[in-house]
Amino acid sequence: MRKIIFVTILVVFSLSCRKANDNYKAECANAEFLRNVESQVTQVMVHDIFSPPVASRIYFYSSLAAYEALVPGNPEYLSMAGQIKDLAPAPKPEAGKEYCFEIAARTAYLKIGKTLTFSANLYDEFDKKEAEKFEKINIPSDVMERSVAFGEAIANNILEYSKKDNYKQTRGFRFTVTNDKGTWVPTPPGYMDGVEPYWSKIRPAALDSASQFAPAKPFVYNMKDKNSPYYKQVNEVYLAIKNLTDEQRAIANFWDCNPFKLNVTGHAMFATKKISPGGHWMSIVNQITKQKKATMMQTAEAYLLTSMSIFDGFISCWDEKYRSKMIRPETVINMEVDKDWIPTLQTPPFPEYTSGHSVISAASSIALTKLYGENFAFTDSTEMQFGLPARSFKSFDQAAEEASISRFYGGIHFMPALNIGLDQGRNVGRYILSKIKTRK
Repeated sequence: MRKIIFVTILVVFSLSCRKANDNYKAECANAEFLRNVESQVTQVMVHDIFSPPVASRIYFYSSLAAYEALVPGNPEYLSMAGQIKDLAPAPKPEAGKEYCFEIAARTAYLKIGKTLTFSANLYDEFDKKEAEKFEKINIPSDVMERSVAFGEAIANNILEYSKKDNYKQTRGFRFTVTNDKGTWVPTPPGYMDGVEPYWSKIRPAALDSASQFAPAKPFVYNMKDKNSPYYKQVNEVYLAIKNLTDEQRAIANFWDCNPFKLNVTGHAMFATKKISPGGHWMSIVNQITKQKKATMMQTAEAYLLTSMSIFDGFISCWDEKYRSKMIRPETVINMEVDKDWIPTLQTPPFPEYTSGHSVISAASSIALTKLYGENFAFTDSTEMQFGLPARSFKSFDQAAEEASISRFYGGIHFMPALNIGLDQGRNVGRYILSKIKTRK
């Protein structure tokens, strides 16, 4: 088992001769400390190349740990124990002792992130810089040690919870490709295996089951009849990509969020790594909470509800993907219409119906709308780190709809997978809010 080394400040604050800072709690409560941890975990996930569903699992457990670590210091908020199935009550802080629960929260988030990602060394420089920031705050050493220990105890509780979600049991299985007409097959250039074919077996956070919001069946494959619904949806994508506008192409690229894009030049092939779809929405949470000057508790609440929506959204979506096993536009168009047609974006390695972007974006928008309102305008700068300009939105719902249609402009989804996927995600999001209560 990999040894987790928390440079997180313990050494820095072990000197008993240090003069205490009476204002340390106010300085530690800066939500930027938690946002920094989330951003660092995201960067490690980009490096380690986690698939979108697996990334959603890391975000959810990390966010849950940070939230639970803050609840004891924020009595107006409710623990998820008793609301989320199988989640044991969180450890309690020692009565009569002083804690800085904000330190506990970032410790808990970071420990989950380090445990569930691979490249532990990529946290070293981050730990060092964060330790230097906290050294200037000058927290009493006993409070620091106690708070870090409490955060680790919370993280351990969540890690025990995570071990029972069937993740380990679903490792190592591959999707079996068939010759059935209209079913998914691997796509160029990598012709990779289907990603996470058993993700529907993962235990949801709030949903009763993976199939709770199963969508309507997709159109039956029929390329012989030009008047069939299936033929029409194929032709719609084919013509759209041939006549794509600059704005449509910009939308497709902005929401691409492909964690592992293969680039082929002649005989050379190399990968470009980017943020996952869930990571994009967690980045939006970072930007919104900073814009609203949210407290660390409010930030953790937004992380929790958004990551839970993404996590359950992927479970719901993947349940349908590997039930219907629908062929991608690129495959059917190359076989039946135009062998030289190429989509705008690289086709992801899993079945077409429904759209993962549509489901998790709609679910996330429901959570964020609940917290910040229906007409919350914001500018999303997530993709600037990848050389793309920021885009502005009048609401979270508008952002979700653009994320959805981006997959059509990308040439990787048919329109029904987007529209029905949005409905599916909204159902997931609304159900989570009806079942999970964060405040008394």
